[in-house]
Amino acid sequence: MNSLNEVEEKGQKRRKANFVWRFRRNKLAVIGFAIVIICFFIAIFANFLAPTSYDVGNLTEARQNPSWAHIFGTDAVGRDYLSRILYATRTSIVVALGVQIITLSIGISLGTLGGYLGGWVDQIVVRIIEIATGIPALLIAMFIMGLLGHSMWNVIFALGISGWVVETRITRGQFLAFKEREFIIAAQAIGASRFRVAFRHIFPNIIPILAVLLAFQVPAVIFNEAGLSFLGLGIDEPVPSLGKMISTSLGYVRTYWHMGLFPSLMIAIITMGFTFVGDGLRDALDPTMNR
Repeated sequence: MNSLNEVEEKGQKRRKANFVWRFRRNKLAVIGFAIVIICFFIAIFANFLAPTSYDVGNLTEARQNPSWAHIFGTDAVGRDYLSRILYATRTSIVVALGVQIITLSIGISLGTLGGYLGGWVDQIVVRIIEIATGIPALLIAMFIMGLLGHSMWNVIFALGISGWVVETRITRGQFLAFKEREFIIAAQAIGASRFRVAFRHIFPNIIPILAVLLAFQVPAVIFNEAGLSFLGLGIDEPVPSLGKMISTSLGYVRTYWHMGLFPSLMIAIITMGFTFVGDGLRDALDPTMNR
């Protein structure tokens, strides 16, 4: 038994080393990882990095173009635009991670129940997925925001409750595939409980796939939050949001170009970073990739 455990541990170490090696060879993945780290750094230390608070304005300095005093210019009420973008980046990261916690919790729970237990439980899960798929997620989020009001936590709840379908499908599909594998059948044959088989033998093999999904879903959540804010259904003032900053810039974009450009670039940079990381994770975790 000890020798088997030692062999398994050595195999895990070798797979981890191969994963790190493949990921580091992907230059775009490394660049994306650096961007993600910088975004998290901004989100954590926005209070210290921002020249002023996000809600401090001076009407005499309203709608100023970029200058040494205000590197990214100012908005319509004279608030420093660099500070607003730094705090808005924090908002986007917090919303994206909060939504992913909700969607993964719902998706993993439903997908595990349906995929592993099968039978009538799986049929119920499939029907729930079909119903949820027939209703646009953003429409559900808009409805919830209309009921609950416009706050960051309501945005997280609305997007999380409406966006779990993909996670459920992937988890269910992976459980259906793995429970027919030989090592799972062997574990069941020696008397392993359903709980142990599901979470000790199957679920660890699904984590890498969910990690890739997480990296790709974060940009989608940021776009959805920006879309809600753009439509006026997102986060209320004075809390900054990249989507809301783009929306409010439309009336001035021809004259004050910076008001739409900088938040748009920030969304693009965040999206690019997480997308590159997702691509790198997918390639590094795929044993058939040898680049």
